[in-house]
Amino acid sequence: MRQLQKGQALNVRAIGGSYVVTLAWDFAEGQDHKRTNLLGFAIERSELKNGNVIERYYLRGIKRFKFKDEGLPPGTPMPTSEHPVQSFQWGDYTAKAATTYRFKVTPVYGIPKLLELDEASSTTVEITTEAEEGVGAPHDGAGHNIYFNRGAAGSQAFARKFPGVELDENKPQSDPMVWLSRGLFEALTSFIRRAAQDDASDYKLRAMLYEFRYLPVGKAFKEAADAGADVDIRYEAQSYKDDNEAMIKKVRIKGICTPQKSRGGIRHNKFIVLIHKNKPVAVWTGSTNISAGGIFGHSNVGHEIWNEDLAQSFLDFWERLAAPDVKPAGLKAANLDVEPTPEPGSRPPKDRILTLYCPRDDKGDEVTLQWYADLMGAAKRIGCISFAFNLDSDFHDVLVKDDGVLRYAVFDKNPGTEFEDEIQRIRNTVMAPGAILSKGDLANFRAEKLTGFNRNLYIHDKFILIDPLGDDPIVDRYGEFQQTLPVPERREHAGHPRQQARRRHLLRRVHADLRPSLFALHREKDEGSRHERSERRLSQGGLAAVGATALQGWTQAVAPKSFHGRLNQRSKLAGLARAAKELLAERKQVK
Repeated sequence: MRQLQKGQALNVRAIGGSYVVTLAWDFAEGQDHKRTNLLGFAIERSELKNGNVIERYYLRGIKRFKFKDEGLPPGTPMPTSEHPVQSFQWGDYTAKAATTYRFKVTPVYGIPKLLELDEASSTTVEITTEAEEGVGAPHDGAGHNIYFNRGAAGSQAFARKFPGVELDENKPQSDPMVWLSRGLFEALTSFIRRAAQDDASDYKLRAMLYEFRYLPVGKAFKEAADAGADVDIRYEAQSYKDDNEAMIKKVRIKGICTPQKSRGGIRHNKFIVLIHKNKPVAVWTGSTNISAGGIFGHSNVGHEIWNEDLAQSFLDFWERLAAPDVKPAGLKAANLDVEPTPEPGSRPPKDRILTLYCPRDDKGDEVTLQWYADLMGAAKRIGCISFAFNLDSDFHDVLVKDDGVLRYAVFDKNPGTEFEDEIQRIRNTVMAPGAILSKGDLANFRAEKLTGFNRNLYIHDKFILIDPLGDDPIVDRYGEFQQTLPVPERREHAGHPRQQARRRHLLRRVHADLRPSLFALHREKDEGSRHERSERRLSQGGLAAVGATALQGWTQAVAPKSFHGRLNQRSKLAGLARAAKELLAERKQVK
């Protein structure tokens, strides 16, 4: 859901998912004087039930004034009414699904120990978060249940909520594991256990799994088989052979499991087809491996789709992969027969889900990979992508395009200083590589700790978003193809996560400086030229000032120079935009 509320002094936009509400704001036209002596913004959240407010408080952040509330333990969140947000956007990651909230954004002036909240200039926006569709609930037509885990053990929230905790991967019901899962484990096992009820004999399960080594999920499959369901699991018998087979032996499900031997490349599939009375009805897919790390460790998504046609398509793919005489050439040909690779420069169909099963391309002729890269490059306003493994050269070329389109790229590892230098030059791409904070890395922040479950430490999601806030958004989940297609070039920088922490947090600050608060505000159709939008997007400015600010000195003073630098840059560019509009108006009159 999206809501834009225009106030007399501030315009505020709210974008709500199930668990997150993103806020962006800017001063209304003609309110440039409000930037003078601005210390930041306070954000108040009210929760409503049946139209009545049931709780109200100021949202909290970790960054605070240097000489105020001294002596508090690192990582202590402080209300934004006392330590205002010195940015033009904020994310509330504590929202609940299917809940109505009001967010009031208020400019703050004065001095740190005598703040003045300008209530007369505040703006309040109301938004209702998306509902959880219900674990395992069938739908008419194409129903989608999408579950993102938190993927955030190495975070301030986890360090604060579970200090010093030792995780036990075999206790998925424990509080920290439930927090990390955020419904992913529960939805996965519920999907499997639909075939473990009293009518189990009416069900079949067909699974094709790369990693199949998490005991509690193996037990869920065993429950279905013991209840009378027809269960057939194919697992990777190359990369994770020993781990997979150790779990299979422990759960005693060897009779329903068959190894997938290597036939020209690894089998990186992760899907389960649910069949009811011999009719495929749903499929579970996504980037999540059946491992403790996949479900609770790094960032992942599970996608449950209730659609008979799509479920049948996945079952057909399962049968192609499971065939004893399958060969790469025949598999490629069959996959291309099901869905040819779209023509270069084309967009996916609007009336259905495009399914591009892999393998499908020959080495040296990666037309599918190029099509995805071109799609990312065709974004008009915003393009977002996650990289779990490597930065392919095709996508590298898109991310370094200096064309005024905002692009976000999230990496499991730092892709290297050369790429960092390139994106800092073009200014319209934002990168965020994974890392954790050690003690003392950042003032007032806690040391962070990972789960220890993963080889990929942070990011395992594989998706692309094309203009997600526009009228024709596109979501590409490219989990299988990223591993199946050959990779012509690797551009990554390996290293211990703590050694990358300082660089990651510098990039995080650059990220915050370049975030497009104005970009999120102006979504009306036909509101102006592309150049006007670019000016709005770039009006954050201050990149050099942020880069020159020492990490340890990032605690808020009266207001950092970089914040006022952004304000000044906004004023200058707003003036340029007005001048350009006046010039265009004069030219039209002359014509």
